Amino acid sequence: MRSNNIRLNCGITIPILGFGTYSYENDRQTTEQAIQTALQMGYRHFDTAKIYGSEEAVGNALGEAIESGVIGREDIFVTSKLWGSDHHDPVSALKQTLMKLGMEYVDMYLVHWPVKLKPWACSAVPDEQDFDELDLEGTWAGMERCLEMGLCRAIGVSNFSSTKIQQLLQFASVPPAVNQVEMHPMWRQRKLRQICGENRIHVSAYSPLGAPGSFWGSPDVVNNPIIKSIAIKHRATPAQVALRWGLSKGTSAIVKSFNYERMKENMGALDLRLDDNDMLAIERMVERKIMRGDFLVNQTTSPYKSIQDLWDDEI
Repeated sequence: MRSNNIRLNCGITIPILGFGTYSYENDRQTTEQAIQTALQMGYRHFDTAKIYGSEEAVGNALGEAIESGVIGREDIFVTSKLWGSDHHDPVSALKQTLMKLGMEYVDMYLVHWPVKLKPWACSAVPDEQDFDELDLEGTWAGMERCLEMGLCRAIGVSNFSSTKIQQLLQFASVPPAVNQVEMHPMWRQRKLRQICGENRIHVSAYSPLGAPGSFWGSPDVVNNPIIKSIAIKHRATPAQVALRWGLSKGTSAIVKSFNYERMKENMGALDLRLDDNDMLAIERMVERKIMRGDFLVNQTTSPYKSIQDLWDDEI
């Protein structure tokens, strides 16, 4: 994707714009078609996870493109994630993921949440009895084994707070290369970006537009008057401004739309440049944390009062 890559602490590079493959409908044919279109547009990073149910579609679409010579395996970057019910055995979980993908390795394997679930828990909305005590050191040791075995090229985390990152670094032999979290102009993650930057951990943003149109998200980011005014100034769209803001902070972004025009629009953010006044105006915006993670913890049934308990602090 044009040479728009960032070098990680482990030495490999990651494209700054990734293509997310989660969809509520989880229609395999639609997902495969979207990935094929994304490849034609220049997307090279494809983000999936066990809980998304999209690993097979990702593998089929990318495998077909590789087999037909459209792209080489070395030219794409595939991320998947360890679900909470697999913390007891990351190696076996990743091997299952690789079977679904039809690949020998993934480029990045992330701990999806700092939450452990019982082995039978396979729902994105766990019940109270599904939660188990997290042994983060044991989980990370399993992630490091995945790396040693060549099942992945890099390991990282997702939805980890500043506190969780610091806890992990106390015993990790291999530090996480990435922390993938929700981040956008209305949840700017200052403290987390600082902690990760000090430890050479790359921050990758999911829901970089605030997930408008989804059941957990909000259109507040793209509808914000400041974002809109900056978009008019640059003859861009609010979505492009929001994406460019995050990229300007040194993060990468996982965009998620299967709509052709929006996929093209998101790619256009790479050509946009914001000036100092634009960045300052966004920094002055009132933050509103649109917590996607609330889908994971139900305030009445889980041992956590809210997703904020998982963050431990302002992440």
